[in-house]
Amino acid sequence: MPLEKHDLLHELPEYKNLIHDLKISDRHFSKIFAEYHELDHEVHRFETGVENCEDAHLEERKKTRLALKDQLLDMLKKAS
Repeated sequence: MPLEKHDLLHELPEYKNLIHDLKISDRHFSKIFAEYHELDHEVHRFETGVENCEDAHLEERKKTRLALKDQLLDMLKKAS
């Protein structure tokens, strides 16, 4: 079974233009977006076997990614 992509533009395509605008105009959004993006790549490397880690560590990183996504979504909803 192929692994799902979790990049923000894939996860929230309806906010594509607003994501772009906020990345340029809102430093806090841009910072959180960058953290999410880096963490998503880290999780993807673990899931594809490029890097190894303990299952508990992977689950903790996934939970952190979800919390960042929730924070970004909240910011997007408030800006729209």
